[in-house]
Order: sequence, then C-alpha cells, then structure tokens
Amino acid sequence: MTVEERGSGSGTDLLLRKVDSRLTALRAGLHGADLELAEELARRLREMILATARSSAADRARVRAAVHYFVQRRETRDARLPVRSLAAAQRAADRAASQLGCADLTAERQAGRR
Repeated sequence: MTVEERGSGSGTDLLLRKVDSRLTALRAGLHGADLELAEELARRLREMILATARSSAADRARVRAAVHYFVQRRETRDARLPVRSLAAAQRAADRAASQLGCADLTAERQAGRR
C-alpha cells in the first residue's frame, strides 16, 4: 500500500473528527507520558485514515477498528467489561499498520525516530 494524500470522503472526515474529539477529551485529564502517548497515537491514526481514504474496504475497516479502539472510553461502569488503556489502543493501531504494510507507523518504528 502506498501512502498518498487523497481527497477525503465523509467516512474519512468522521473518523478524523472522532480521533480529534477523543484527543481533546484526553488532553483535559492526562499529563506527561500518557498525554504524549495519546497525541502520538492520534497522529498515527490520522495518517492511517488519510492513507486508506481510497483503499479497499478491508484496509479501511482495519483502520476504522483501530480508531474505534482508541475512541472508546477508558473508564467503564460495568465491572465485567475490561478497561481500555492507551497501550491497548496502541497495540490495535500497530496491528492495523502492520497489516496495511505501514511499518513506519508502528510504535516501535516511531520510538526509533526519536
């Protein structure tokens, strides 16, 4: 898969808004390393969303799943449901990036750039 800037459709815009909205909410409650992780994860998700805007339905579904994993709330009222952490969202995004052939968007690759 090649990464290109493409026109975004309504599905792409919706996913971008979800990521931005979740990041805004996280900024209000997170600090330090957790906030940096959330911002980096949001950046990588945005890149994947744009890169797959006109890709196959399967590729878009992988990215959509990673976005949904990120935007789900970390807190839960039901003790039977697992609490979602940013690390779990990062693993979902890494899995999607690997499946898409975007190794440069995985957390390991990003850590090497710093």
